[in-house]
Amino acid sequence: DALPICEGTRKVVKPFCKSSVKEKQPNCIIFNGASSNQSGGVVQYSWETGEDKYVVCYFHAGIWFSCEENISGEGERCRSFIHLTPPAERGVLWLSIVAEILYILLLLVGLSLMCIEICHYTNVIDGLKLNAFAAIFTVLSGLLGMVAHMMYTTVFQMTVNLGPEDWRPQTWDYGWSYCLAWGSFTCCMAASVTTINTYTKTILEFKHKRKNLERSLKSKPKLLEHEAGERVWDRYISSAPSSTEEFLDLSSNGRKM
Repeated sequence: DALPICEGTRKVVKPFCKSSVKEKQPNCIIFNGASSNQSGGVVQYSWETGEDKYVVCYFHAGIWFSCEENISGEGERCRSFIHLTPPAERGVLWLSIVAEILYILLLLVGLSLMCIEICHYTNVIDGLKLNAFAAIFTVLSGLLGMVAHMMYTTVFQMTVNLGPEDWRPQTWDYGWSYCLAWGSFTCCMAASVTTINTYTKTILEFKHKRKNLERSLKSKPKLLEHEAGERVWDRYISSAPSSTEEFLDLSSNGRKM
Protein backbone atom coordinates (compact mmCIF):
# COMPACT_ATOMS: atom_id res chain seq x y z
CA ASP A 1 0.00 0.00 0.00
CA ALA A 2 1.10 3.61 -0.60
CA LEU A 3 1.17 6.40 1.97
CA PRO A 4 -1.06 9.19 0.64
CA ILE A 5 1.54 11.84 -0.18
CA CYS A 6 -0.83 12.91 -2.96
CA GLU A 7 -4.44 11.84 -3.41
CA GLY A 8 -7.36 12.68 -5.66
CA THR A 9 -9.87 11.35 -8.15
CA ARG A 10 -10.01 10.55 -11.85
CA LYS A 11 -12.74 9.53 -14.28
CA VAL A 12 -12.74 5.95 -15.50
CA VAL A 13 -14.92 4.51 -18.27
CA LYS A 14 -17.37 2.01 -16.81
CA PRO A 15 -16.65 -1.59 -17.81
CA PHE A 16 -19.33 -3.94 -19.16
CA CYS A 17 -21.39 -5.64 -16.47
CA LYS A 18 -20.39 -9.26 -15.98
CA SER A 19 -23.75 -10.31 -14.57
CA SER A 20 -26.57 -11.22 -16.96
CA VAL A 21 -29.19 -9.96 -14.53
CA LYS A 22 -30.86 -6.87 -16.00
CA GLU A 23 -30.84 -4.75 -12.89
CA LYS A 24 -29.34 -1.35 -12.27
CA GLN A 25 -25.61 -1.67 -11.59
CA PRO A 26 -23.99 1.74 -11.00
CA ASN A 27 -20.36 0.92 -11.81
CA CYS A 28 -20.78 -0.90 -15.13
CA ILE A 29 -22.51 -0.67 -18.50
CA ILE A 30 -25.23 -3.22 -19.25
CA PHE A 31 -24.49 -5.33 -22.33
CA ASN A 32 -27.53 -7.00 -23.95
CA GLY A 33 -26.84 -10.09 -26.04
CA ALA A 34 -28.65 -11.10 -29.20
CA SER A 35 -32.38 -11.52 -28.86
CA SER A 36 -34.17 -14.58 -30.19
CA ASN A 37 -36.71 -12.33 -31.94
CA GLN A 38 -34.02 -10.61 -34.00
CA SER A 39 -32.21 -11.78 -37.05
CA GLY A 40 -28.75 -13.30 -36.70
CA GLY A 41 -25.80 -10.99 -36.42
CA VAL A 42 -27.75 -8.16 -34.80
CA VAL A 43 -26.59 -7.33 -31.29
CA GLN A 44 -28.26 -4.86 -28.94
CA TYR A 45 -26.17 -2.50 -26.82
CA SER A 46 -27.49 -0.31 -24.06
CA TRP A 47 -25.01 2.59 -24.13
CA GLU A 48 -24.88 5.21 -21.41
CA THR A 49 -24.03 8.71 -22.52
CA GLY A 50 -22.51 11.85 -21.02
CA GLU A 51 -21.26 11.74 -17.47
CA ASP A 52 -23.15 8.51 -16.82
CA LYS A 53 -20.60 6.67 -18.92
CA TYR A 54 -17.85 7.38 -16.37
CA VAL A 55 -17.30 6.57 -12.72
CA VAL A 56 -15.17 8.62 -10.32
CA CYS A 57 -12.26 6.58 -9.02
CA TYR A 58 -10.27 7.55 -5.90
CA PHE A 59 -6.47 7.18 -5.95
CA HIS A 60 -3.52 7.93 -3.69
CA ALA A 61 0.16 8.00 -4.61
CA GLY A 62 3.38 7.75 -2.63
CA ILE A 63 7.06 7.50 -3.44
CA TRP A 64 6.94 3.83 -4.43
CA PHE A 65 3.37 3.04 -5.48
CA SER A 66 0.19 4.61 -6.81
CA CYS A 67 -3.00 2.80 -5.80
CA GLU A 68 -6.58 3.31 -6.98
CA GLU A 69 -9.97 1.76 -6.40
CA ASN A 70 -10.73 -1.42 -8.29
CA ILE A 71 -14.17 -0.60 -9.70
CA SER A 72 -14.66 -4.09 -11.11
CA GLY A 73 -13.83 -5.85 -7.85
CA GLU A 74 -12.79 -5.41 -4.24
CA GLY A 75 -9.62 -3.84 -2.90
CA GLU A 76 -7.18 -1.61 -4.73
CA ARG A 77 -5.07 -1.85 -7.85
CA CYS A 78 -1.50 -0.61 -7.32
CA ARG A 79 1.21 0.27 -9.81
CA SER A 80 4.82 1.33 -9.38
CA PHE A 81 5.00 5.11 -9.29
CA ILE A 82 8.54 5.00 -10.69
CA HIS A 83 7.20 3.35 -13.86
CA LEU A 84 4.43 5.94 -14.12
CA THR A 85 6.78 8.93 -14.12
CA PRO A 86 8.09 10.22 -17.48
CA PRO A 87 11.55 8.78 -18.32
CA ALA A 88 13.10 12.26 -18.22
CA GLU A 89 11.95 12.75 -14.61
CA ARG A 90 12.98 9.39 -13.15
CA GLY A 91 16.47 10.63 -12.32
CA VAL A 92 14.98 13.45 -10.24
CA LEU A 93 12.70 10.96 -8.49
CA TRP A 94 15.67 8.74 -7.57
CA LEU A 95 17.53 11.78 -6.23
CA SER A 96 14.47 12.57 -4.13
CA ILE A 97 14.45 9.03 -2.73
CA VAL A 98 18.18 9.18 -1.88
CA ALA A 99 17.70 12.57 -0.20
CA GLU A 100 14.80 11.20 1.86
CA ILE A 101 16.94 8.26 3.05
CA LEU A 102 19.83 10.57 4.01
CA TYR A 103 17.33 12.85 5.75
CA ILE A 104 16.17 9.98 7.96
CA LEU A 105 19.73 8.72 8.66
CA LEU A 106 21.03 12.16 9.69
CA LEU A 107 17.98 12.67 11.86
CA LEU A 108 18.71 9.37 13.63
CA VAL A 109 22.34 10.44 14.17
CA GLY A 110 21.18 13.70 15.72
CA LEU A 111 18.73 11.83 17.95
CA SER A 112 21.47 9.43 19.08
CA LEU A 113 23.77 12.32 20.03
CA MET A 114 20.97 13.95 22.00
CA CYS A 115 20.38 10.69 23.90
CA ILE A 116 24.11 10.43 24.69
CA GLU A 117 24.09 14.04 25.88
CA ILE A 118 21.19 13.32 28.22
CA CYS A 119 22.57 10.09 29.69
CA HIS A 120 26.39 10.15 29.62
CA TYR A 121 27.88 13.65 29.59
CA THR A 122 30.24 14.60 32.44
CA ASN A 123 30.00 18.39 32.54
CA VAL A 124 28.24 21.30 30.93
CA ILE A 125 30.88 21.85 28.24
CA ASP A 126 30.80 18.25 27.01
CA GLY A 127 27.02 18.27 27.05
CA LEU A 128 26.89 21.48 25.05
CA LYS A 129 29.33 20.11 22.46
CA LEU A 130 27.24 16.97 21.97
CA ASN A 131 24.13 19.10 21.76
CA ALA A 132 25.74 21.36 19.16
CA PHE A 133 26.80 18.41 16.98
CA ALA A 134 23.29 16.99 17.26
CA ALA A 135 21.89 20.34 16.13
CA ILE A 136 24.25 20.44 13.13
CA PHE A 137 23.20 16.96 12.02
CA THR A 138 19.57 17.92 12.50
CA VAL A 139 19.98 21.07 10.39
CA LEU A 140 21.59 19.06 7.59
CA SER A 141 18.83 16.47 7.73
CA GLY A 142 16.18 19.18 7.60
CA LEU A 143 17.75 20.79 4.53
CA LEU A 144 17.96 17.43 2.76
CA GLY A 145 14.35 16.75 3.66
CA MET A 146 13.27 20.10 2.23
CA VAL A 147 15.09 19.40 -1.05
CA ALA A 148 13.62 15.90 -1.24
CA HIS A 149 10.05 17.14 -0.68
CA MET A 150 10.41 19.82 -3.34
CA MET A 151 11.86 17.39 -5.88
CA TYR A 152 9.05 14.89 -5.31
CA THR A 153 6.46 17.65 -5.71
CA THR A 154 8.00 18.62 -9.05
CA VAL A 155 8.09 15.00 -10.25
CA PHE A 156 4.46 14.41 -9.28
CA GLN A 157 3.26 17.52 -11.10
CA MET A 158 5.18 16.49 -14.23
CA THR A 159 3.67 12.99 -13.99
CA VAL A 160 0.17 14.48 -13.77
CA ASN A 161 0.80 16.43 -16.99
CA LEU A 162 2.90 13.93 -18.95
CA GLY A 163 2.14 10.57 -17.35
CA PRO A 164 0.12 7.68 -18.83
CA GLU A 165 -3.37 8.51 -20.09
CA ASP A 166 -4.95 5.78 -17.97
CA TRP A 167 -3.50 7.29 -14.78
CA ARG A 168 -3.76 11.09 -15.06
CA PRO A 169 -6.07 12.45 -12.33
CA GLN A 170 -8.80 15.04 -12.81
CA THR A 171 -8.45 16.42 -9.29
CA TRP A 172 -5.70 15.93 -6.72
CA ASP A 173 -4.28 17.41 -3.56
CA TYR A 174 -1.56 16.68 -1.02
CA GLY A 175 -2.25 14.02 1.61
CA TRP A 176 -1.64 13.88 5.35
CA SER A 177 1.84 12.32 5.04
CA TYR A 178 2.98 15.24 2.85
CA CYS A 179 1.82 17.72 5.50
CA LEU A 180 3.50 15.59 8.19
CA ALA A 181 6.79 15.66 6.27
CA TRP A 182 6.79 19.47 6.08
CA GLY A 183 5.76 19.67 9.73
CA SER A 184 8.72 17.49 10.76
CA PHE A 185 11.04 19.69 8.69
CA THR A 186 9.75 22.79 10.51
CA CYS A 187 10.25 21.17 13.93
CA CYS A 188 13.77 20.00 13.01
CA MET A 189 14.87 23.45 11.93
CA ALA A 190 13.29 25.18 14.94
CA ALA A 191 14.93 22.76 17.41
CA SER A 192 18.30 23.00 15.68
CA VAL A 193 18.37 26.80 15.58
CA THR A 194 17.34 26.98 19.25
CA THR A 195 20.05 24.51 20.29
CA ILE A 196 22.80 26.26 18.32
CA ASN A 197 21.71 29.61 19.75
CA THR A 198 21.87 28.23 23.31
CA TYR A 199 25.30 26.71 22.68
CA THR A 200 26.69 29.95 21.22
CA LYS A 201 25.26 32.04 24.06
CA THR A 202 26.72 29.77 26.74
CA ILE A 203 30.18 29.62 25.14
CA LEU A 204 30.26 33.42 24.91
CA GLU A 205 29.35 33.61 28.59
CA PHE A 206 32.24 31.27 29.46
CA LYS A 207 34.70 33.32 27.39
CA HIS A 208 33.52 36.52 29.02
CA LYS A 209 34.06 35.03 32.48
CA ARG A 210 37.52 33.81 31.53
CA LYS A 211 38.54 37.26 30.28
CA ASN A 212 37.40 38.77 33.57
CA LEU A 213 39.47 36.22 35.50
CA GLU A 214 42.56 36.90 33.40
CA ARG A 215 42.21 40.66 33.89
CA SER A 216 41.94 40.23 37.64
CA LEU A 217 45.28 38.40 37.68
CA LYS A 218 47.28 41.08 35.85
CA SER A 219 48.31 42.76 39.10
CA LYS A 220 50.04 39.57 40.33
CA PRO A 221 53.66 38.63 39.51
CA LYS A 222 54.19 37.41 35.97
CA LEU A 223 55.85 34.24 37.18
CA LEU A 224 52.73 33.05 38.94
CA GLU A 225 50.26 34.54 36.50
CA HIS A 226 50.12 31.59 34.11
CA GLU A 227 49.89 28.87 36.77
CA ALA A 228 47.39 30.79 38.85
CA GLY A 229 45.26 31.53 35.81
CA GLU A 230 45.15 27.90 34.81
CA ARG A 231 44.30 26.76 38.35
CA VAL A 232 41.53 29.32 38.71
CA TRP A 233 40.11 28.49 35.29
CA ASP A 234 40.21 24.74 36.01
CA ARG A 235 38.51 25.35 39.33
CA TYR A 236 35.91 27.48 37.57
CA ILE A 237 35.20 24.79 34.97
CA SER A 238 35.05 21.99 37.56
CA SER A 239 32.59 23.99 39.64
CA ALA A 240 30.37 24.80 36.66
CA PRO A 241 26.64 24.29 37.16
CA SER A 242 25.21 20.88 36.34
CA SER A 243 23.01 22.23 33.57
CA THR A 244 23.02 25.00 31.01
CA GLU A 245 19.91 26.56 32.48
CA GLU A 246 21.51 26.89 35.92
CA PHE A 247 24.57 28.51 34.38
CA LEU A 248 22.53 31.05 32.47
CA ASP A 249 20.53 31.85 35.62
CA LEU A 250 23.73 32.44 37.58
CA SER A 251 25.15 34.65 34.82
CA SER A 252 22.03 36.78 34.65
CA ASN A 253 21.94 37.16 38.45
CA GLY A 254 25.61 38.20 38.41
CA ARG A 255 24.96 40.93 35.89
CA LYS A 256 22.07 42.26 37.97
CA MET A 257 24.30 42.48 41.03
